[in-house]
Amino acid sequence: MALLLRHGRRALEVSARGLGSSVRTFAAQPATNDADYEKFSSDVNRSHVTWPKVLNQSLEEVDPELYDIIEHEKNRQYKGLELIPSENFVSRSVMEAVGSVMTNKYSEGYPGARYYGGNEFIDQAESLCQQRALAAFRLDPEQWGPHDRIMGLDLPHGGHLSHGFQTDTKKISATSIFFETMPYRLDESTGLIDYDALDNSATLFRPKLIVAGASAYTRHYDYPRMRAIADKHKAILLADMAHISGLVAAGEVPSPFDYADVVTTTTHKSLRGPRGAMIFYRKGQKGTDKKGNPIMYDLETPINFSVFPGLQGGPHNHTISGLACALKQSTTAEFKLYQQQVLRNSTALANGLQGRGFTLVSGGTDNHIVLTDLRPQNVDGSRVERVLELAHIATNKNTVPGDVSAMVPGGLRMGSPALTSRGFVEADFDHVAELVSRGVGIAQAVKKQTGPKLKDFKEYLEKEAPAELVALREEVEEFAKQFPTIGFEKASMRYTE
Repeated sequence: MALLLRHGRRALEVSARGLGSSVRTFAAQPATNDADYEKFSSDVNRSHVTWPKVLNQSLEEVDPELYDIIEHEKNRQYKGLELIPSENFVSRSVMEAVGSVMTNKYSEGYPGARYYGGNEFIDQAESLCQQRALAAFRLDPEQWGPHDRIMGLDLPHGGHLSHGFQTDTKKISATSIFFETMPYRLDESTGLIDYDALDNSATLFRPKLIVAGASAYTRHYDYPRMRAIADKHKAILLADMAHISGLVAAGEVPSPFDYADVVTTTTHKSLRGPRGAMIFYRKGQKGTDKKGNPIMYDLETPINFSVFPGLQGGPHNHTISGLACALKQSTTAEFKLYQQQVLRNSTALANGLQGRGFTLVSGGTDNHIVLTDLRPQNVDGSRVERVLELAHIATNKNTVPGDVSAMVPGGLRMGSPALTSRGFVEADFDHVAELVSRGVGIAQAVKKQTGPKLKDFKEYLEKEAPAELVALREEVEEFAKQFPTIGFEKASMRYTE
């Protein structure tokens, strides 16, 4: 297997090189004190050199304005409910790696083939990250390595705009600009992917690439069926597991690796790593021709070259280091227990909403996402999102099948990973469903009072929050403050109210 790690500006090939058997340990060193600086600057030739001391000052000392903003964000996370399924709370250890000296090094190129010197430890960290990525998904490094046509799930039906989404009048993403794209869709009567329609469309469209992945699909992909369709039409099958990669690593949902030619994922959602991404591609023999000769995969060189130097330059080494730490965590028993709780919690949220009269797209969930259709409540996702935001509940408006506007869609998307990281269990998520339900009721009442224009709705809330909204916000804050913070201690916070 070969693997590509893409972080902000670049991707990396998996290497089979080991890191050696030596293990080094270091004692923590204190920051240089004032006496050290005085001794350093006493040299007449250095009397003007004052910046090293400034460079070692804390953020609070150097930039109190930015520090204060960050402290306010800590407080928001502490007293609020994060329900956006693409968000999570990274561990303190990951945060330490991302904020480490690894950010200082420029390392254009690949491990062992850099364009700059001084990359001994950068190469070690990157190779370690690659090896852990393969191990996290139980992949064989011999088979995997981390103007054509593309088919992906339509955005209003739960797909992602990067999979080639376009409107009748405008190409939205770079994928749709550079390639011809055709979406496949859900069966609106069931909320499930219509594989028969996908197969029929592929017969006419003849895509070179089919994408199996979504940002708001709450059910499992039928990877064997997708593989069969791709083979029938001689297309590459790319699985985008950005949302479910943590669940895949834990073995809690079906894995795409047995069926896909290429697998991509972001690293900051259910995988609970820093913001980045990975690309895995198949290596070795793909099949045989009519004469029995081997047909080999030819993905390694095109992918590697297109990422670097084709599109990206120097990597974010601090992010790669943070990801290496997150990948190590993903192989632990505790991580598996966490992902099992993620699934139980999303089911509890789904059941709690259905029990309070809400309609869910597809009727429920198999993963960490819950997608609510608010149209039966005669309110839209934009209005409910804003009310919940003012109550310190973070969700996101989302299109549902039949929607015509992405800015005023009929759905609301929620997920369980972030709050599960804070220690929420099923009973807590049932209470979250109650809080969300109350927020929807407030949105209904304000819409009735302000009329059909979203602008009027938002302006009304800006002028004066209804008493019901104030009460909801206070209850949310008191509820959220019961749970642990992740990545920082409550005692270190400037604001706790």
